[in-house]
Amino acid sequence: MKVLQINSVCGYGSTGRIAVDLYHTLEEQGQECCIAYGRGKAPENIRTIKFGNKLDFYFHVLLTRLFDKHGFGSKYVTRKLIQQIKDYNPDVIHLHNIHGYYINIEILFDYLREVNKPVIWTLHDCWSFTGHCAHFDTIGCEKWKKQCEKCQLKKDYPQSILYDASKLNYIQKKRIFTEIKKLTIVTPSKWLAEMVKQSFLKGNEIEIIPNGIDKNVFVPLDNHQIMNTKKMLSDKFGIDFTKKIFLGVASIWTKDKGFFDFIKMSDIIPEDIQIVLVGVNKKQKEWLTPNMIGIERTQNQKELAAVYACSDVFLNPTYADTFPSVNMEALACGTPVVTYDTCGSPESVIQGCGKVIEKGNYRELVYEAYNLATAETINTVGERFDKNHFCLNYYNLYLECLDSK
Repeated sequence: MKVLQINSVCGYGSTGRIAVDLYHTLEEQGQECCIAYGRGKAPENIRTIKFGNKLDFYFHVLLTRLFDKHGFGSKYVTRKLIQQIKDYNPDVIHLHNIHGYYINIEILFDYLREVNKPVIWTLHDCWSFTGHCAHFDTIGCEKWKKQCEKCQLKKDYPQSILYDASKLNYIQKKRIFTEIKKLTIVTPSKWLAEMVKQSFLKGNEIEIIPNGIDKNVFVPLDNHQIMNTKKMLSDKFGIDFTKKIFLGVASIWTKDKGFFDFIKMSDIIPEDIQIVLVGVNKKQKEWLTPNMIGIERTQNQKELAAVYACSDVFLNPTYADTFPSVNMEALACGTPVVTYDTCGSPESVIQGCGKVIEKGNYRELVYEAYNLATAETINTVGERFDKNHFCLNYYNLYLECLDSK
């Protein structure tokens, strides 16, 4: 069996790591895989097809900013990709994020319709069935159920500063994405699956496969390890472990990820609490108050796991997220989670390992987090989020798709 995966990136970011994890699982099962990607660099010893370039990327960004035509640029590089796919001749084609300024959805899906091979499409957000946005839950919009137009999120990703093409985009996406006969939609959360069932993609088979994490990296620490690790983190980042630590982690901090909610929380937390935010940029560090520590984004997974394990509570005040891996990483390290009741974020939080709070109620978030920080907690995550289970579920799905070919 030969599987081709297509994603915006390879080996970094949540979707890039997922693609590489699946690649290694296929290798272990004696199968073959290739990852086609459009931006950045890939890890060594991975068979890849790099088909994007900076000039095409910036032109696609310009097309989006001016005319709201995200997904309709990158014609030349997509045609080049199609030829490379034909040369590779995969048995199964697995799509991940096909937005990200690197691919032309019309050219890609024209090929997928003609080649008539099994296609698996993992949705990591809602962009596939809206006329513009990747997350509509921030404003409670329901236009996507019938017809997008006059988008209130035009200036959110993928930002358009001039035209609003959401009505035409919706019509075109509906036509393009519903013409594939052998398409299986996969979502990481029950919430996103329910959204898909209400969209124009509802005619496809829909599977739920929750994302997984590396349980060899994200693990609890014993008391001796905690003592040594806290000293290392204190020396490197200035974290004050004489206080209780409220932790927040994001690959990119935005308003929708809850960055400004953390700023508000810093005004009301007790003196024995310190907030640590991982993933902030230099400009965001200037916003932080004296009782906050900012750590820039790191690709060092072991260091990130150490921060999780040494924190008292993980806070996720997200306003839009399908199934955040940060919740799973924290829980796997033995750190309880308090999150807003947003999309699929609560699905990883079971009784005994955290709390779910009404979205936007940052005062209640602080209250519940403080209760957890001062109580004895137990790691209850078990094997629920082991990426090996996650990858094998996909492997079995590949086989099922081929059997029904």
